[in-house]
Formats: sequence, C-alpha cells, structure tokens
Amino acid sequence: MDRYELRRFDYSLTEDHQALHAAYKDFFTTHCSIETVRAAEETGFDKSLWERLCAMGATTMALPEAVGGDGATLVDLTLVAEEIGRSLAPVPWIDHVCAARLLARLNATEPDVVSGRRLAAVDPQHDSVSGARLIPTGSIADQIIVREGGEVVRLTFATRPTKVDNIGRLPMAWVDPAAADSRTVLASGPGALAEYQRALDEWRLLTAAALVGLVEETMNIAAEFAKTRYTLGVPISTLQAISHPLANIAITVQAGRNLARRAAWFLDNEPDERPELAPSAFVFMAEEAAKAATMAVHIQGGLGVSAEAAATAYLVRARGWALAGGDPGASATYIGELVAARESRSGKDA
Repeated sequence: MDRYELRRFDYSLTEDHQALHAAYKDFFTTHCSIETVRAAEETGFDKSLWERLCAMGATTMALPEAVGGDGATLVDLTLVAEEIGRSLAPVPWIDHVCAARLLARLNATEPDVVSGRRLAAVDPQHDSVSGARLIPTGSIADQIIVREGGEVVRLTFATRPTKVDNIGRLPMAWVDPAAADSRTVLASGPGALAEYQRALDEWRLLTAAALVGLVEETMNIAAEFAKTRYTLGVPISTLQAISHPLANIAITVQAGRNLARRAAWFLDNEPDERPELAPSAFVFMAEEAAKAATMAVHIQGGLGVSAEAAATAYLVRARGWALAGGDPGASATYIGELVAARESRSGKDA
C-alpha cells in the first residue's frame, strides 16, 4: 500500500496540529486587538508584536533543523497564517518565512534571520521584472531577495526605501536593485530559479491561508451583527438575503482551507505531482476574499462602511493582500501552463 494514499485526500488535523493552531489563535487574540491593528497602520508594522511572535518561535519553526529551525511542515505554517489573517496582524511573517526558507535552501541563511531579529523579504511577483519593483515589506526589511535574469540576488540598503500608501496597509515600498548599498548573488541558473519559484508557491499558499482566516473572521463579524439586528420583529439573520450569502461565505472558508492544506501537503511531499495547487489556492482566495468581505460590509449597512468598523479594516486588506504579489491573473495563467504541461506529459506516457 502506498503510504501516502490516505493523506492525499485527508485534510484532518492531528492533535499536534490542533494544539499548534490553538496556541497561535490564543496568542493573536491576546496580543493583536483591532486597536493594535489600527495603531500600526501608518507603518504597516508593529515591532513589539513581531518580537513577541518571534519569541514564541514562529520564525524558527518554519526552518529546517540544519540551520537552527524546528522543521515545521507547510501544513503547520498554514495554521499560523490563518491566525495572522484572522487578526489582521501587522507583522511580515509570511514574507519573512518564505524568504528565510529560500535562503536556507540556497545555504545563505544567517542566525539573525532564523530568529527574526533581522527581517528578510522576497519579491513575490510571478514574473521577474527589471528595475524598481513593489515589495510588500520593502520599507522594513533588512535584506531583500529578488530575481535578476538567471540570478537570485540579496539586496541591502543603508537607508530603507520609503513606505508607499497601499490599500492592504502593508509596509510596501518601491525597491530599485540599482540603488542598493550591497548586491550579493546567492545562486544562479535553472536550479536557483526553481528554488525561487518554490518560494513564490509558498508565499501564495500562506497568503491564501491568511485570507481564509480573514474571511472566516469577517463572516463571524457579519453573523454576530445579523443576529442582534431586527426587522419586523425578527433577526435579519433569518432573511434569505442575509443567511444565504453567509452560508456561501462559510462554504468558501471550508473550501479554501481544504485547498490550502492539500496544496501544503503536496508541496511538502510530492511537489512535482500537483504543482498547480498552491497557485490555485491563492487565485481562489484572492477572488473570494474580496467578495466575502464586501458582502460582510453590506450586511452591516451604513455601519459597515464607517471608518471605525472592523469590517472595513477586513475589506481593505482582503483586497490589498491579494494584490501584494502583483496581478493574480498572472498566477491564473501559470496554473494553466502547469496543467497543460502535465496533460502533455500524460499524453506522451500513454
């Protein structure tokens, strides 16, 4: 019997997974209120929250034991990402973890990156570009990993690039490799670019998981509101125009969660078997998160669109986080290319 036969279709969590999930849910519930999120909007980064998160082991867990990490699986990481999305945590955990894992695979990591004392960032855009590019954590990163032609390059800046305003409230900045104070080629050639592609798939996967948590929380906000508002003597939650959209959001949450966990399992265990799963999870949640958050705002009526409403904070991030890696359409095209290549190979094998 194939030892992977059941796990390919089983998305249930082990007791260890459940304990990990509960620990991070409790952490963000305790340390990342909506007031904390609002207070960090100017910079897009809460340094105190980041230090607490690192002290909990959230950065070391993601890296292999060979570089001082704890060797967590990608399924483990999706559980943390969900809680980051649920709380809208203003920390660059996804970008840092994806960059740090890439550095480890290229034998270029450093202890301060493993621990999170120095922030690493990666350019998550699907297509390699030349010149300046928007980096989601470009205004706070100590080192930024980019592709330039056939090379994977580490950039550092004596003066960090200036944050630009963005709908996702991220510490985003334009980064020009030509303006870097140091430029180090970490690796080159097809193998290096394949490792970079792996980092992009991990970024898409963890961003999709974060959007799952975001959507579930915005659904909960809308549902609680609907249960306490009455019309004609009944809660508005009993009306089909409210209950049916909320049911659709619940389906989206479960579908996105299952897809993300399945993609994580395949990326860890059989990366060449279903490479389209990680970008598929991202494209699905990028589209559905914006629709779900918009519906949650509509359910709350005028309150939902007010600046102080929590639903508004979720709405702008549902739209902005999905765009941090560039046009999701590029990921959709990439999915088509992967599926076409697999079908072509299947035809030849037949």
